[in-house]
Amino acid sequence: MAQQYTRKMIRKAFIKMLNECPLNKITVKAIVSACGINRNTFYYYYPDIYAILSEIFQTELQTAIDEYNDTLSWEEAFLVATKFALENRTAIYHVFNSMQREQLERYLYNVSGNVMIRYIDKISEGIPATSSDKKLIASFYQCALTEMVLCWIASGMKEDPETIIKRIGQLFDGNIALSLKRSAGFDV
Repeated sequence: MAQQYTRKMIRKAFIKMLNECPLNKITVKAIVSACGINRNTFYYYYPDIYAILSEIFQTELQTAIDEYNDTLSWEEAFLVATKFALENRTAIYHVFNSMQREQLERYLYNVSGNVMIRYIDKISEGIPATSSDKKLIASFYQCALTEMVLCWIASGMKEDPETIIKRIGQLFDGNIALSLKRSAGFDV
C-alpha cells in the first residue's frame, strides 16, 4: 500500500512539473524535493524520469481500455480515451516538443487503435466482413486519428477537440459500416 502511494506521489509531482516546464528541465532532484523523499526512494521505483512518463502513458492506456463502454460511439470513446491529454495539455505539449515524443505518438496510436478495433467489432456484428478487412479499416482510422491529434498538438491545441471529433464523426458517419458491408460483398 505504501509503495502504491509513493509511486502515485512521484507520478503526481512529475505531471505537475510537466505542466509547468519542459521535460528536459525536470530533474530527479526536483521530484524528490517536491515529494519529500530521498533519491534512493525515487530510484527504487524508477530508473529515470522517462520511466515515469512511460508508466503514465501505460496507465492511461489501461484506464481507457477499462473505461471503454460498448454504448459509446467511437467519437465518445476516443474523447474518453484522451481524457488525460485534454486535462494536461501543457504537459502533452512539453512531451511533444521533447526527445520523448515517440512515447506520446505510441500512446496516441495505441489509444486510437484500441478505440477503433472495439468500435469496428461492435458495429460489424451481423456483417460478414473478413477479419483482414476489419483490421485494415481499423488501421486506417487509427492512423488518421493519431495524425489528426498530432497535428492538433503541433498547432498549439487551440481548437476544441470535442468539436473536431464530433465534426469528423458527422462527416464520416456511416462510412465504417458501409466499408464493412462492401467487404462482405467482395470475393475472397
